[in-house]
Amino acid sequence: MGTEIRTWEIRDGRPTPVESTLAGGGRTEALDLESWIEADPSIVRPGLRLIGRQVPTASGPLDLLAIDRSGDLVVIELKRDRLPREALAQAIDYASDLAAWSIDKISEVCVKYTGASLDDVFSEAFPQADLENTNINDRQRIVLVGFGIETALERMVEWMSDTYGVSINAVILKYVRTAAGSETLTRTAIISEDLEEQRSRAKKFTIAMSDEPGRYPDDELRARLLAYLSQDLVTAQRIRDILLPACLDRPRLSREELKQEFLRSNPDVDSAKAGLSLTVISGQMGMKKNDFLRQVIGYEYPRYEWEKDNYFIRPQYREMVSDVLSAIRVARDTRV
Repeated sequence: MGTEIRTWEIRDGRPTPVESTLAGGGRTEALDLESWIEADPSIVRPGLRLIGRQVPTASGPLDLLAIDRSGDLVVIELKRDRLPREALAQAIDYASDLAAWSIDKISEVCVKYTGASLDDVFSEAFPQADLENTNINDRQRIVLVGFGIETALERMVEWMSDTYGVSINAVILKYVRTAAGSETLTRTAIISEDLEEQRSRAKKFTIAMSDEPGRYPDDELRARLLAYLSQDLVTAQRIRDILLPACLDRPRLSREELKQEFLRSNPDVDSAKAGLSLTVISGQMGMKKNDFLRQVIGYEYPRYEWEKDNYFIRPQYREMVSDVLSAIRVARDTRV
């Protein structure tokens, strides 16, 4: 049998077992359990800020979506009874979809749920965090919440966490309605939060980074640029529509100048929050697999070893970049 929590009420000096269920107490998962967690997410895990409820994904709506101080998204899957093995596959399906979400899409979900931007919600919830240097959605966490757990699922959760460092946990709740009518909620986690964090950080998958430029022949380089810059991904669009045109207009583009160009193109963005978008561009430029971008675009580290600045297009590729941007514009106009 999986993990169970039992409760006794002391009546007249004697322990009396209390057997309660949400249904028996006139409570329901959708109307009560979710609202309790909304009121206090620490029921699930300390240090969470909810940013979505019944969030549409490619695999259907997930119950609750949260973010932690590291910028990781947290999938919260609720079951009003015992957690079955199938809950794990469902949650993994949700998390695999979230892994491809852009910051803009996450912010859209956040605004719909909270009425505030992701930047504002994150800064308010985690005032000590450095937003500009936080990698939003770098990892995805899973928390399964129920009132019991199948032995097989408990074993699978422990194995995935211990062997592969997957950030996954199961929280078991116990709802109690006493004879006097008072209600209590007790929780226990299959894996302690400290141990879960220790395991996932130790075995975290890291994206290979580099400052080395590529060495592709011109034909292949042009093809790679065209394929990357034609994508609908938000960061690829910003490199295409903001960074490269600005670099073509001047020999060097400072980080502050890039920020101003970004704000001119996105007048609704709070200037204090624009740094997050610049950090994402910087991250794309530094990925080892994007060496073709570094073959064309150079940069410096004049202030900090982690902060790219003074972007420029290498002189021998300025004409190629201009041609590629023109080809993409023509292709877009033709589709329209």
